[in-house]
Amino acid sequence: MRPLTRAAAFAVGAVAGYAADARYADPRRGHPVALFGSAAGRLERRLWRDDRAAGTGYTALCVGAVAAGALALDRTVGRRPVGRAALAAAATWTVLGGTSLTREARTIGRSLAAGDLAAARERLPHLCGRDPSALDGQQIARAVVESVAENTADAVVNALVWGAMAGTPGLLAFRAVNTLDAMVGHRSPRYARFGWASARLDDVAGWPGARLTALLTVAAAPEPRTAWRVWRRDGSAHPSPNAGQAESAFAGAVGVRLGGTLQYPHEPKGAPEPKATSDKRPTQEGAPERGTSAPGQERPEASAEQPGRVEHRPLLGAELRPVTVDDIERACTLSRRVGALALGTTVAGHVLLRMLMRKKGGE
Repeated sequence: MRPLTRAAAFAVGAVAGYAADARYADPRRGHPVALFGSAAGRLERRLWRDDRAAGTGYTALCVGAVAAGALALDRTVGRRPVGRAALAAAATWTVLGGTSLTREARTIGRSLAAGDLAAARERLPHLCGRDPSALDGQQIARAVVESVAENTADAVVNALVWGAMAGTPGLLAFRAVNTLDAMVGHRSPRYARFGWASARLDDVAGWPGARLTALLTVAAAPEPRTAWRVWRRDGSAHPSPNAGQAESAFAGAVGVRLGGTLQYPHEPKGAPEPKATSDKRPTQEGAPERGTSAPGQERPEASAEQPGRVEHRPLLGAELRPVTVDDIERACTLSRRVGALALGTTVAGHVLLRMLMRKKGGE
């Protein structure tokens, strides 16, 4: 297949997959990401050791298996334009989570608007890993806006960026990396060393998409100058090398103050099971959610006797107003605009990259 034909087929498939996510969101059962998470969880129980070398091998095995399988499919099914487009569509639908993200956020927003704080607290762990038990309505709204910002990068833009650079294998390999980071890449006693490689690999993989997310957020913002100013000033203040880029740009674009103190649920030392599949996007049925227990493990609630982990993060957009419930809808609308811009940007980038490769090969 000629390079431009391959690029056009992938572009058509990526657009179709994006449309499928927009229309249908994630399937309720049997989602490939949830199946991967379940398989990775079983493998972790076999390979877990409290050292970085074991975690590095685990990460390489999981990501390598997905990348190799995707490459094999790309070389067989993707030999013809129709097959390549279909494969790209299926992979894009699989890895994107933008529609589920905004649906979860809006569900919490409706609960808050109706004054049902209990329902909002109950739903928050579907979106992020914070302990909702002590949060009031304003704090939940802030958590939702921050999660929408971070997940716009992780669940939409980053995947499309890797698709632009490496086609279908890039889409699926990035989702494997991001899922492993959400499963084992956090600083609990169990995963501080074992999850080190997954966390660092996710930082590297997420670097380009996080910056593109911030740029596209500025482009989509009602007040681009404010979004640009807050992003450039505060983007590097966040403890994460990537999350702060999207969150600071969203803070300026929505016109709100993000960051500050947040609390995560208590994590018992030496917990025998992996804790979570995702802090960065809503999980699919069949996979445990971040902030919930793995099968057979009860998670103690944060309390005075068992306090959760507390983080004090720098303020992003400190001069702006606090988040309100109405800002959840503004953040969701902004997320969808950024996702659409990311699709156009990355599809065009993929075609341009193939053209340059063709030109170089013809010289």
